[in-house]
Amino acid sequence: MDHIVTVQDAVTAFADFMEPTNAELDAIEQEMPVVLADVELLDAHIITLDRTPTELDHRRIRRARHRALAARAALVNRTASASLPGGAA
Repeated sequence: MDHIVTVQDAVTAFADFMEPTNAELDAIEQEMPVVLADVELLDAHIITLDRTPTELDHRRIRRARHRALAARAALVNRTASASLPGGAA
């Protein structure tokens, strides 16, 4: 009988190098409000897939879309103000 051996050492040999850097983790943290707002919008759309949307569903989608757009605008404004040296002029 032949034994199957794992090659985990070969597979995970470079795992330390594949970890996200602190800069990448900071970027993910900054984008998290946008991701959460997009998930909320997606949830609002999923709710209406198997039925005719009611007025409440339309309002829920509208509010979620507004939150997603506001989160994106806030992210763009944060990154734009962070990249301008000496403040906006």
